Amino acid sequence: MNSTIFALATAPGRAGVGVVRLSGPGAAAAIETLAGPLPSPREASLRRLAYRGASIDQALILWFPAPHSFTGEDVAEFHIHGGRAVREALFSALLAMGFCPAEAGQFSRRAVENGKLDLTRAEAIADLTDAETPAQLRQALRQYDGALADLLENWRSRLIDALARAEAAIDFSDDGIGEREFARARHLASEISKEIQVHVDSSGRGESLREGLRLTVLGPPNAGKSSLVNALARREVAIVSQTPGTTRDVVEARLDLGGFLVTVADTAGLRETNDAVEAEGMRRALLHAAGGITLLLLDGSLENPRGDLPPQMPEPDLVVWNKSDLGFRRQGPSISLKTGGGLSELLEMLRRKVQQKLEGDGAPFLTRARHRHALGEALAALGQAVRAPGERPELLAEDLRLAMRAIGRITGQVDVEELLDSVFRDFCIGK
Repeated sequence: MNSTIFALATAPGRAGVGVVRLSGPGAAAAIETLAGPLPSPREASLRRLAYRGASIDQALILWFPAPHSFTGEDVAEFHIHGGRAVREALFSALLAMGFCPAEAGQFSRRAVENGKLDLTRAEAIADLTDAETPAQLRQALRQYDGALADLLENWRSRLIDALARAEAAIDFSDDGIGEREFARARHLASEISKEIQVHVDSSGRGESLREGLRLTVLGPPNAGKSSLVNALARREVAIVSQTPGTTRDVVEARLDLGGFLVTVADTAGLRETNDAVEAEGMRRALLHAAGGITLLLLDGSLENPRGDLPPQMPEPDLVVWNKSDLGFRRQGPSISLKTGGGLSELLEMLRRKVQQKLEGDGAPFLTRARHRHALGEALAALGQAVRAPGERPELLAEDLRLAMRAIGRITGQVDVEELLDSVFRDFCIGK
């Protein structure tokens, strides 16, 4: 925490502008050594950068004195020209001055350690950096604005109230107040437990929205699965062949479906076979279909379009009939991958299904597995609290403390150190 770190905060490579950020006690000295007197806080100043007589660049300088900065420390920014030679010259000067290159996520980590961010908002910064679709952007912005932190703090503050009542039940167990306060504390624990359970049950939505919902295309051989995946991805992702069993493994492509990130997967044709490799491909297809949305594609021109689908075939979310150009009539959506007929209608139908799957009632989603794990621990503790015997209010109090501690770990209010490495390891350099 006493070192001064620096990093390129913009994308590496050739660019019009590159931003180099410093944070730590040496940030002011860096400006004064390279560019002269400190500019006014938060006001850009055009300066000539030079070190030991060697000119580096003409750049805009920004100065953010502590604690009014992103990290809570002294922060300096050099807005330089984005060429490699300029960047390397500035880096060499900073290294010669004794400053350290930042590790991934180190700026955001310092912001958390200095109380400028909680962990959920820090994670939202990573999500904003990685957002590929409007839906991911909306979710990341909501979390960065504190929607999830506010929900967690609401639960934690109510647990504090319940704990206070449980403590009162211990202190006043002999004069009639204790029994009443115990009942109120247990009622609060029950209410909070139900609310948390709702969010845990829907927790996959937030992770799917952030990482991409899986859309698995299943069906018999030669139904057109590979052609459909290529049509959805609008590029040649999967090999298309008239030979049955061409697709042996799961082939994936990521696409933006109406603002939602979806990973669409082509899979091996499902049929009875003695081929060990083809059987393994079908096993992987069915395993992949266990999450997300499944689309069963069938050849509507065949008398027995389902062929010999395996009995473990899951119930699909959508059945689509291919080869409508051959003039058949079937119940449900029909397309022609040969002519493109019905594809726009299918895309809209898939978009609505994805939206229905991912959008909830407006409450903030859990976006990390660690969120779900911590709330699972809180639920276990609250379950014990609800079942606590009336003559043992100290057991109720301890269970409430455990629930509070589990919720506090999500925002970083307790046990911060053990979480920081895992939270920030996937951040980009300069954040």
